[in-house]
Amino acid sequence: MSLTLNPEHTTGLPKAVRIVEVGPRDGLQNEKAVSLEAKVELVNRLAETGLVTIETGAFVSPKWVPQMADSAAVFAQIQRKAGISYAALTPNLQGYAAAKAAGANEVAVFGAASEAFTQKNINCSIAESLERFAPVMAQAKLDGIQVRGYVSCVVGCPYQGEVAPAEVARVAKALLDMGCYEISLGDTIGVGTPAKVNAMLDAVLAVVPVDQLAVHFHDTYGQALSNIYAALQRGIAVVDSSVAGLGGCPYAAGASGNVATEEVVYLLNGLGIQSGVDLQRLAPIGWLISEQLGKAPSSKVGLALKAKCQQN
Repeated sequence: MSLTLNPEHTTGLPKAVRIVEVGPRDGLQNEKAVSLEAKVELVNRLAETGLVTIETGAFVSPKWVPQMADSAAVFAQIQRKAGISYAALTPNLQGYAAAKAAGANEVAVFGAASEAFTQKNINCSIAESLERFAPVMAQAKLDGIQVRGYVSCVVGCPYQGEVAPAEVARVAKALLDMGCYEISLGDTIGVGTPAKVNAMLDAVLAVVPVDQLAVHFHDTYGQALSNIYAALQRGIAVVDSSVAGLGGCPYAAGASGNVATEEVVYLLNGLGIQSGVDLQRLAPIGWLISEQLGKAPSSKVGLALKAKCQQN
């Protein structure tokens, strides 16, 4: 059975897609801690695959995210390659200052489209959470550092359930107006389906240009690739993913988290869409970091390539 969409939801597939590799940050922050050396090796090896954006760390409270406590050391020890943006997550001005000092090429701030999620996580409203980014945006503009904006819970929330597409559009537009160069739409709990994703994109694309949008799907219910394909058909050409599918879903015990970069590259290759990422170089990185975490890779493509390699 082939996946088809309503013609009004189809603008043609992009010729090229930029993959934002989030494994070293969004992936590892939801896994058990690994050594500094393993993190540095992970980033360095990912930089050899053709990826051009690697989310390398987060400058957040070590009390809440202990896995990211050594982000400054990671940035200090990686071997930087020209043409690669090494990004960092920065929730406030203090985090931004630390990211800048560490040499992050770009930073990211994160909001949510769910009032319940925002209240539960940071004890304030969506509007108040966005106001907190204003000093970061102002300083980043002065420093000439690009800021990316994340919107969580774009199709569902672990606390309130359904999230209205209009709310997603409102938050995405607010981040754009604040100065974010790109807005990443995140299905934080992985409940999206192509129909829900298209309804959400209908609202967002009415207020945010398609070339300033990215998608960030979790694979909790196995729908991430279908949702990515739906987004590609809407003309979105930036996809977030995590090598080996690193990062579980904290709201669904035992469930998959981020869609695996290996899966995304395989899909893009099959569609004839250029990503610049070498799957044969990427897959062994997933095997290695999974071994260091003491777990099997979540990527079906990674597992298939490993089995094929062992047969030869």
